[in-house]
Formats: sequence, structure tokens, C-alpha cells
Amino acid sequence: MRRFFLFVVLIAALAAGGAWWISRPQPLPEARLDTIAAVETDAERGRLVFHAGGCASCHAEDGAEGEARLVLAGGHRLESEFGAFVAPNISPHPEAGIGAWSVGDFANAMLRGVSPEGAHYYPAFPYTAYIHMTDRDLADLWAFLQTLPESDRENEPNALAFPYTLRRGIGLWKWRYLSDDWVAAAPSETLERGRYLVEALGHCAECHTPRDQWGGLDVALWMGGADNPSGRGRIPNITPAALDWSAADIAYYLETGFTPDYDSAGGTMASVVNNTAELPAEDREAIAAYVKGLAPVADPDAE
Repeated sequence: MRRFFLFVVLIAALAAGGAWWISRPQPLPEARLDTIAAVETDAERGRLVFHAGGCASCHAEDGAEGEARLVLAGGHRLESEFGAFVAPNISPHPEAGIGAWSVGDFANAMLRGVSPEGAHYYPAFPYTAYIHMTDRDLADLWAFLQTLPESDRENEPNALAFPYTLRRGIGLWKWRYLSDDWVAAAPSETLERGRYLVEALGHCAECHTPRDQWGGLDVALWMGGADNPSGRGRIPNITPAALDWSAADIAYYLETGFTPDYDSAGGTMASVVNNTAELPAEDREAIAAYVKGLAPVADPDAE
């Protein structure tokens, strides 16, 4: 009996050790960091990456308009079934923001969800999408962020229940869900650009795709609509099974916020349109082509 007990303890210890190893933060290899650091940056090009990535939608003050959207002081609350996540200050302020970071720190955060201190970031920060970013886009975005106003606003803590306060467990979540695989096919240059804008920079699936019990995206229902984490209504299905707009309608909506039925974007989508309106027309057209090419997902609201 004693030997059996020792055997069980040994197996448990090995399992715990394996889980601890798998769940460790895994930053980018030094060679990749060196490559990113060597990019000759273009801050103006980074401005377009900034808008495509929707940075202001989470990190600017709620309700901010115009130039105020460039003050990335944080504070926006993202409600979820796990609790509320509060977007941090990512302005160039050296203490309150990320002004003391290196481009390597930024790359590890964006592509691996790892902080400069070597801790996991919660996946409310959509690094599962940003993992697809090119080195050039990442470096250009970093250069643009350095040109923005500083804010000394202190970060607010997340409001999460136990055990979600234990960040080490995020490593196991990443092991399951953090992947650089694409979802949709891209048989043309336009669709490839649209896929990059939607699946990587725009992280559209974060809202439009339902999640499983662990908070990972259900790829089988890609862009098929999801419950609003705030509890108010449902985020729509934008696959061809539910959205009958033309590609021109979609591109126009992303530019103006007006639907074919003369309605207008509201809520968080209004902020998204503020971003996509800043993109070149060909990028909005590429997004529209991607959406029109999605695999249809049955709309539960139509059942």
C-alpha cells in the first residue's frame, strides 16, 4: 500500500512538473527579435497598421473622438464570463505606459502574450490574432506608437474571480489555442490581404466567433456570430448564411458606417468603423471580399 501511495505521488509530481513546464511563458527566439529590431521603420505606415489593428478601440478613453483617440491611456472595460478585463495604458509614458519598453518587449507582448517581466498576458489582449503580424508591420506600429501623446493615467486592476487570477494557467490555454495557422483559404492576392486584415490585424473573430467553455474561439463556427460578453444582445453572424450584403455594401459600411438599409453602425462597431474608415479603399474592398468568401454558418437566430 505504501509503494502504491508513493507511486501515485510520483505520477502526480511528474504531471505537475510537466504542466508547469508546458505552461511557462515562451517569448520569441532571440534571432526573431534581432530581425524585428533591424527593420527600417516607417511611422506613417505604422499609422495604417494602428487603425487596421483597432488599437484605439480598446486603449483610448471611452467616447474619445478625433485626436483624443490617439491618447492611449487605457481604462476601457472588457466584460466576460470570467470577469472584467481593463485595457492598460499603452501610451509612450515611461512609467504609466510602455515608453520604457524595447521593440523586443513589444514584439513579445504582441506575438506571444508575454510581458517584459516574463509573465503571461490574458488573452483579452488578442495576441492569438496578432501572432500572424509581419515583422515589418509590428516594427512600423511600434514606431508610430512612439509618436503619440503620453498619458500618466495609472492602470486599473482587472476584476477577475479565482482561479482566473492565476496567470500561470494561461500557459496551458496558450498551448491549446495560440497558433499561427490561418482559418480561411486565400486563393488570390485580394483574399490574402483580406485574410490578413481580418484574421490578424483586425482580430474580427474575437467578437464575431463564439467561444468554447475555456474561452477559445470555436473555429468550426468561424464568424458565425456570438453572444455579447456584456450580456446585451448578440454579435451578428457575418457569413453569407446570414449577411446578404454585396461586397460593395460591406466596403461602403466600413467606410461610412451606413448599412444598405440606411441604418448606421452603433456600439463597438461604430469604433471599428472609425478605424476602417482610415484605411485605403483597396483594404476595405479586400475585407469585403474575405467576408463574402467565408464558409456559411447557420444563423441560430433564423432557426
